[in-house]
Amino acid sequence: MDTEVREIKELAKKFTPRQIEGCITQQLETGENICLRNEAAEKVISELAKAEFVRELMAEKGISLADALRELARRMRMLKEGFKGEGK
Repeated sequence: MDTEVREIKELAKKFTPRQIEGCITQQLETGENICLRNEAAEKVISELAKAEFVRELMAEKGISLADALRELARRMRMLKEGFKGEGK
């Protein structure tokens, strides 16, 4: 998880939400992108989507990088809990 968070931080710092969205589109269309390379396609899309979410919070709501990462983690936990509850 630490590597994942570090990667998301770097992507969110380096690229704008629009650039990250472009990389997601490029990855889906061509199987490659300029934002994140040398990873499995599923991992690339996942990391870019998370970085885009973090970056949008920072850009649109003025939230710090640390707070945006915490919000991402909170939402991911909520999703996991929701998926666990569906199987009951």
